[in-house]
Amino acid sequence: MKKKRVVSLVLAAAMALSMVGCGSKGGDSASKGGDSKGSDTPLVIAWDAMSQKFSPFFAESHPDMYIEEKLVNITLTRTTRAGQYILDGIDGYKEEYNGTEYTYYTPSKIDITENEDGTVTYDITLRDDIKFSDGEPLTIDDLIFSMYVQADPTYDGPGTFASLPVEGMEEYRSGVSTLSSLIAAAGKDNTDFTNWTEDQQKAFWDACANEGAAFTQSIVDYMVEAGAAADKDDVKTAAAGWGFELPDGATTEDFFMAIGEQYGWNFSAMDKEAANVTIADSFPADVLAMSTTGVETGESADHISGIVKTGDYSMTLTLTEFSAPAIEKLALPIAPMHYYGDKAQYDFDNNKFGFPKNDLSLIREKTTQPLGAGPFTFKEYSNKVAYLEANENYYLGAPGVSEIQFKETQEADKVPAIVQGTADIAEPSFSKATSEQISSENSENDLVGDTITTQLTDYLGYGYIGMCSLNVKVGNDPSSEQSKDLRKAIATVIAAYRDVVIDSYYGEAAEVINYPISNSSWAAPQKSDADYEIAFSKDVDGNEIYTEGMSDDEKYEAALQAALGYFEAAGFTVEDGKLTAAPAGAKLSYEAMIPGGGSGDHPSFGILTAASEAFAKIGFELTINDLSDSSVLWDTLSAQKAEIWCAAWGATADPDMYQVYHSEGGSAYQYAIYSDELDQLIEDARASADQAYRKATYKECLDFIVDYAVEIPIYQRQNCVTYSTQRVNTDTIVKDATPFYDWFDALTDIQMR
Repeated sequence: MKKKRVVSLVLAAAMALSMVGCGSKGGDSASKGGDSKGSDTPLVIAWDAMSQKFSPFFAESHPDMYIEEKLVNITLTRTTRAGQYILDGIDGYKEEYNGTEYTYYTPSKIDITENEDGTVTYDITLRDDIKFSDGEPLTIDDLIFSMYVQADPTYDGPGTFASLPVEGMEEYRSGVSTLSSLIAAAGKDNTDFTNWTEDQQKAFWDACANEGAAFTQSIVDYMVEAGAAADKDDVKTAAAGWGFELPDGATTEDFFMAIGEQYGWNFSAMDKEAANVTIADSFPADVLAMSTTGVETGESADHISGIVKTGDYSMTLTLTEFSAPAIEKLALPIAPMHYYGDKAQYDFDNNKFGFPKNDLSLIREKTTQPLGAGPFTFKEYSNKVAYLEANENYYLGAPGVSEIQFKETQEADKVPAIVQGTADIAEPSFSKATSEQISSENSENDLVGDTITTQLTDYLGYGYIGMCSLNVKVGNDPSSEQSKDLRKAIATVIAAYRDVVIDSYYGEAAEVINYPISNSSWAAPQKSDADYEIAFSKDVDGNEIYTEGMSDDEKYEAALQAALGYFEAAGFTVEDGKLTAAPAGAKLSYEAMIPGGGSGDHPSFGILTAASEAFAKIGFELTINDLSDSSVLWDTLSAQKAEIWCAAWGATADPDMYQVYHSEGGSAYQYAIYSDELDQLIEDARASADQAYRKATYKECLDFIVDYAVEIPIYQRQNCVTYSTQRVNTDTIVKDATPFYDWFDALTDIQMR
């Protein structure tokens, strides 16, 4: 469903941050080589469900990506505990954090040169002593191969290398269309078989009429069960609820065609709309392959001019312009060409890069069985357990354990698994209830004790309550002052209840934030800043709502009175302290959707409940829709039908705001700000290398977003990792963990007791 699209966007962003264990161990004691054997006792990790896509190119879910990226493979670069990308880690990069000097290793040295013509050159040098787990040497050809896989016109994985302004990238990717999109565009009655056969065309349309119709029928059936469509023949209504407009009398095949057109006939992407039937599991293999088979229909370059091999272990990458997020996107995996591709098809001088252009079938074949140069080798996935063994060829020496098992575990069973001895490490969702559960298992009644050792770090992301400006506005202009005043009226009351509710739900495991950015980011405003403000704490005239010494009840009443002022400014009729009429385009009632499982199990549920009760006092209705199926929220968001909702954003080490707030960003549809002013600020920030300038510019962006009143910052929570004190040598777990360098980065150091 569309939920998957939203999630995948967030995961694609997170992928850039979760820098693989690039041969780095924390601390000066990190070895640079050796063959000592780790403990024979397996390290068992209670893990979330895996999708079995462990490919360095096609892994999408967090459980798959972390295993593949941080343990099986290595990436070109990575971040330090402070979130800085390492440009020279071949001999070890030293940086102090929290009073301790740590040494980080990467397989590369990267020199960046800004040229007079505005281009930027990255001179990349690799270590010359790295081997993949099968003993084959890692060279610059493997890196170039990896770049070309992600740059291929048919690549549909989460990697973002192709989005960089690499010289010649556009020319290389242009003039190519997928076979599925070409056949679809030609229509059923096509008689020109220049680029495909008549049999291929028939197979495609038969699949659309049969398996495709079954795919969309399952969506219709789902909507009928949810009460959103009348019956199995009510395709138009069901499609509308799914975000697709169809004419009267539309069929399920018409519905499938609409989905295909929206996703450019990429079957993998189309499966994000799946209900109970997937294209991947139902379509014939030959038809499935059509969406990943490229056909050159126009002029297309046979190589990327900005990628130049300069030696067996060196190359240059030239960008047409400076891009601040570029170094983050260069943290791509260095995959073995001899395994994922074909060495016989690699000849750099003759523009051959290890596989046929427009055909990634060789790479896709290895999706479930990865191979790399990381500290562990992937052995198998069996009975919901992924088995990894120490890589004897790992260039920084043997890990502390010889085997790791990732065991799929339900959330409620993670802490009990530590106690019962079925797992040694778990990463449970942390709340006040989880804190009490952990503490009760330790004789000291604390988070760290004789049974469980707990580590907490800030989560690289934050929780928020959002509003779609297209649906919460006055008149027809979402950007008008009246529209902003309406949203500020709603936001002011909601924001007033954040402190008490978040403390009740999380305790010390979270804190309220006032800007739409994770506190872990270097660009986040600090309370000590002169211009730092509490979100939605001023009235319509710009006066402070709250005064020192106010009780909670006085604070809530002050917020309610301030909201009345905003409502009145927005054009609402206010009589005797109550709203009696709404201006054109606005309403006296709005819906807030929250994925609380139908039982209110969400940190923002109490906030909405309290705000709803307060609004009722002034004649305004905030209806809370507590969803038992969270996918309904993602579907509604994608269709731009949501009014108010609760969710969370993931983040990356670089605070680039393009994805969410720029008019052309992939998630911009949620808030629908679409502002030239904000777009320019975001573009200016990402085009500068001056961090001080970028931070100041991002502060302008944050102020703009808060003023637009489409996002209420709620909380910054903590991430929790639990270890068995009795089975894991806790002296060897990560020290000074941060959102940029966490427990997973130090798995190579962990030893068993």
